[in-house]
Order: sequence, then structure tokens, then C-alpha cells
Amino acid sequence: MRVRALSTFLLVLPTLVLAAETPQSTIPITTSSAEARELYLQARDLNERLKGTEANKVFAKAVEKDPQFAMAWLQLAFTSGTAKELQNGLNKAVALADKVSEGERLFILSTKAANDSKPAEQRRMLDELVRKFPNDPRVHLQLGNVLFAQQDYDGAIRELSRSAELDPKFSQPYNQLGYAYRFKGNNAEAEKAFVKYAELIPDDPNPHDSYAELLMRLGRFDESITRYRKSLSIDPHFLSAYIGIANDQIFLGKGDEARKTLTEMQSKARTDGERRLALFWTSQTYAHEGRWAEAIKSLEDEKKIADSAGDIVSASQDINFIGNLLLGAGKPAEAAARFEESVKMLGKAQVSDDIKEAGRRAHLFDMGRVALRKGDLADAREYSAKYTAAVAARKVPFEVRQAHELAGMLAVQAKDWDTALKELPQASQQNPRVLYFTGLAWQGKGDPTKATQAFKATVDFNQLSGVLPFVRADARRQLARS
Repeated sequence: MRVRALSTFLLVLPTLVLAAETPQSTIPITTSSAEARELYLQARDLNERLKGTEANKVFAKAVEKDPQFAMAWLQLAFTSGTAKELQNGLNKAVALADKVSEGERLFILSTKAANDSKPAEQRRMLDELVRKFPNDPRVHLQLGNVLFAQQDYDGAIRELSRSAELDPKFSQPYNQLGYAYRFKGNNAEAEKAFVKYAELIPDDPNPHDSYAELLMRLGRFDESITRYRKSLSIDPHFLSAYIGIANDQIFLGKGDEARKTLTEMQSKARTDGERRLALFWTSQTYAHEGRWAEAIKSLEDEKKIADSAGDIVSASQDINFIGNLLLGAGKPAEAAARFEESVKMLGKAQVSDDIKEAGRRAHLFDMGRVALRKGDLADAREYSAKYTAAVAARKVPFEVRQAHELAGMLAVQAKDWDTALKELPQASQQNPRVLYFTGLAWQGKGDPTKATQAFKATVDFNQLSGVLPFVRADARRQLARS
């Protein structure tokens, strides 16, 4: 498993902790309590083995011992299960940033910059961290994770490899290296990285989970399930394994079994975040089968958890995804109403203006897709132009890719094949919707071979994705006609 973002609107960095035994070579820890420091290091170990729920409890004890422990607050935020808890912890860390070491300050503020969709500022501070602490493996890991999120896989491999060189016993770089190689299509190197990862922590569940995800990508679903079950035999609460098994079962056409797996996951859930995650993936199983009403019901149940906790940001995200499901169901007017509700709700949340602005930008993308679903090319062009202009001002990499995606989808619907084939390659190639529309563009251009390749890549995507259910069945139909 790789660490995933918790929110559509909050750009969350991969979770890790920067600490040091020798301040000259690595970032120091600033705390007034030796006991808090020891708890922090215990939590760091748990978190670097991707046991976030367990780590969160120990980070909470650390801030109880030292309420001024800035880095513990930050990591408490990142190991939380909800957007509300994440924002609270981040705010406390930022408020304490001027009371810690320069390295910690840069790390906290670079995280805040990412959260506020300011990638240039984030990168500037991370580069400064690397200059100041070139021998800290966790600094290189952090930069590698950020480059990975930006789909700069060569850069990620460089930084992650450096992290591993600095501390050959540090397991985390090998996990993310496996994903970086996998996303470059180098499955042999990905497998080597995951094998090394397992050698370093043989009794942990995540190496088996990560290797299972590679097997899923290769279409070896039964072997993947076996590996995921190995993870659960080590730790029955390693809940990402249930998500992986359920997705393997979806790809095998066994939706009912997938839902049973996710029901089992719910029975093991310990936090609101884990319960919400089980409901989200249950919704996905229905979406893969085109059972939109049942998919929406699962999301509504997920939203009830956010409502009970007063988590406005998470509730806003749930409403947004319900809008996506309504688009999938062919109900663009209802989808538009949900998208409007979502962005208005985010506007009332106690988050920064930057996050609210990011939500408004995302709304332009959503409404552009609504216009396309309605067949209203004039409105779609207007939304696409507005989104492209808004994105250009911020230059957030994933938003830049989405701007090209929307422009490419618009060009396909307008039958402007050359423009589509210019825009879509600049969109995320890890997005199955982009692959599907690329197939439509090549089909329109009169190249059935390239169209078939793109449709097959969509059908064979075989990865955890919240977008795949919306295009996979259509891609299968296109292949059947070819």
C-alpha cells in the first residue's frame, strides 16, 4: 500500500516523520519532554510501517506529554482518519512552527504550502531542506514522495534511491520505489523493490500488501488475494488489504463477494475514517456494476458519519462524489445540484481561503463535465477556459493535468481529434478516463489499432481507482465492436 490523499481538496503529503540522532546530519526533534520524544519515536516506527491508526494513538500521547510538540501535532494530523482532525492538527503545528528548529519549521511550512495548493513554495522549501540536511534519508524520502505525487517518476526514483543509500535498513524508500517503477511500467524493478522491502520487515503486513497490488496490476488476481490474506494473517486490522481483496474480486466479476469482504472490513474498523473508507469502496463495487442508486446509498451512509462528527469538509467530499455517481447514472442536472451543494458547504468550513479557492477551481472542472454530459459544448468551452485560466495562476501539477483532461474530453465531443490528441497526452496517464477518451480520439482519427490499445489499457487498468467504474464498461463495449 502507498499512502494516499485523504481529501479531494486537501493536498496531503505522504506521511512520514523527520527526526535525528545527530542534528548536524538530520533534522532534530524539538520537545521539552523526554517521554514525549520516546513516544514520538515509537509512533514514527509504527507510521513508517504504515500502521497509521496505531501510530495516531501514540502521537496523541506525545502531544499530551508536550502540548508544544509541533512535529507530533503534524503527524497526529496525518495519521488521523478525517479531514477535520487533519486540519486541526495541521493548524496547531503551523502555530508552533516559529518555536522549533529551522529544519522542522521548513518541513511544517512546506506541508502547509502543499495543503494550500502552493506547489512552487512547497518545492522551494523542500529543496532548501535537502541542501541543509543532505544526509537525512527522510528528507530525500519526502522529496521523492512529492515528486511521485507529481508523476515525476524519474525524479522520485532518484530521491528514493538516495534515501535507501543513506540508510540501507530504512524500509520506506523501497515501498515507494516499487510503486515508482511500477508506474513507469518497469515491473521487474518494481518486484525487486518490493522483495527488498519484505526482507527488511518480514513480519509486517505492508510488504505483502504492496506486492499484492503489483499482482493485481498484472491481472494475477487470485495470487494477489493470497498475498493480501497473508497481510491479514499478520495483522487482521491492516484494513487496506480488505480493500485490495475487494478490488481483485470486482475485477474477477464477483461483486457480491467484494461487498462481503468490505462488510468484514467494517467489522474490523476502529475509527470513523476506517468506517468511511469501507463504505466508499462498497459504493465503488456498485458503481462497477452500474448500480448507481445503491452506490449513492453507500455514499450517503458515509456522509452520515461525517455529519455526526461535524466534519464539514468530509461531508462536502461525499456530496461531490455523489455528484460524480449521478453523472455516471446519466443525470447531469442532479449532479450539478450536488456539485453546487458541495462547493457551498466547503465555503462554510473552517479551513483556509486557499483550500476554499481550490474547491472553487475543482468546481469549474466538475461543471465542465456536467456540460459535456448534457451535450452543451458552449458551456463546456466556457468552463474549460475558466478552469485552465484559474489553474495557470497556481500551477498545481494535478490541476494542470486535469485542465488538459477537460480540454481533451471537450475536443473529443466536438470531434476535434487533433486537439484531443494534443491535450490528452498532457493529462494524467494514471487516469483511466484519460485512457478511454484517448481511445475515442484515435477511433475518430481513423486509427483503430491505437484506439484498441487505449481501450484495452482502460479495461486492463487493474488498479485502485475512483474513476475506473465510470469508463470500464464503455471501454469493454468499444473493444467488443472492434
